[in-house]
Amino acid sequence: MSMSVLLISVTGAWLRAAVDGGFQRSAALGGTIPKSHDGSVNILLMGLDSRKDNQGHDLPAAMLDKLHAGSSSDIGGYNTNTLILLHVPADGSPATAVSIPRDDWVDIPNLGWHKIKEAYGRAKAAQETALVKTPGGPTGDALEAAGREAGRASAIAAVQSLLNVPIDHFAEVNLAGFYDVAVALGGVTVCLNKAVQDDYSGADFPAGVQTLDGSKALAFVRQRHGLPGGDLDRTRRQQAFLSAVQRKLSDDGVLSDVGKLSDLIDAVKRDVVVDNSFDVLSLVSKAGSLKAGRIQFHTLPIEGFATRDGQDVNMVDPVKIQAAMKTYFSDAKSGTASDSGSGSGTSADTGTGTTSGSSAGTDSGTDTSSGTGADSQQDSVVRAGLAAVPKQQQSDTTTKDGIACVN
Repeated sequence: MSMSVLLISVTGAWLRAAVDGGFQRSAALGGTIPKSHDGSVNILLMGLDSRKDNQGHDLPAAMLDKLHAGSSSDIGGYNTNTLILLHVPADGSPATAVSIPRDDWVDIPNLGWHKIKEAYGRAKAAQETALVKTPGGPTGDALEAAGREAGRASAIAAVQSLLNVPIDHFAEVNLAGFYDVAVALGGVTVCLNKAVQDDYSGADFPAGVQTLDGSKALAFVRQRHGLPGGDLDRTRRQQAFLSAVQRKLSDDGVLSDVGKLSDLIDAVKRDVVVDNSFDVLSLVSKAGSLKAGRIQFHTLPIEGFATRDGQDVNMVDPVKIQAAMKTYFSDAKSGTASDSGSGSGTSADTGTGTTSGSSAGTDSGTDTSSGTGADSQQDSVVRAGLAAVPKQQQSDTTTKDGIACVN
């Protein structure tokens, strides 16, 4: 018995050392973001669309070709095209994943009004510009690292301000990460309502249940052209990918097999950045909440579509969003997000713009609201005559072979 205990202890210590030393770590979460105090854990998943690796170097041309991601490393910038907050309850009940549409128009702390996906790239650029002007400031890889940290901190702050919930950890995944995860798992299985073909992303899939390799999996999560719900359908694709990964991990017993888990971590560690205090292996102890079919997925509500700064954006009401979050995370004790006195998420659209006619109808108007607070924003939403939210925001999924089908 003592030998068995020793073997388990040594194996666990070896795996923990391999994990801790494998992922790139970040201090971007900082001490100002509220944390959970009830035993539950909130993890922000951020997916970058950059054609660069985690050190800022161009991805190899051969990799970009596999990813159908274009030939220029400048394409995609540093947008967080995937933003999902995963809530793992303390009591072992099902986990909840909430997707934040990338085009939500929000007041980003210290940056002003922009799409939420732009918080990372804008903060990164601002930090690097300031450092370049500083005598003896960092250059090369050190400058890139400093910019990335500022970007991560801004993206986290933008999400926390909008949702007004604690964020305990984060994991950032680059463009190649989706590919490497699918390859490491031997493919992921998804279901489509209809056949699709899109030259931009490389998506070319029949209807029904199918298993996707690395390249196809990336095309699956990146497609937005030709989908009835556009970006909102792409959000559902991202949820379907996570659900597929979840099923694969459960079916293959990866979370309970030291060797398989080590192989998976080794395959994806170059694509992932996590916060300094994130004990990745601690998720294994919460495997009951993450079993296949147990994660509940939601997408934040939007009020409609509009044009701001020449861009099509999603208009949102923070009051409604924060009310929805309380429902989604109903097991979490109230008050944990207000301990720092920040993250109120108040929103006032003080810009001017016309509604987008590309989403629904041709109704347009000018928003001249200069009020502050969520009530003022809601009034401005009504006055602006926003294009209606498409029906695709509502769940219309069917299920085949136990797998939810998406557009």
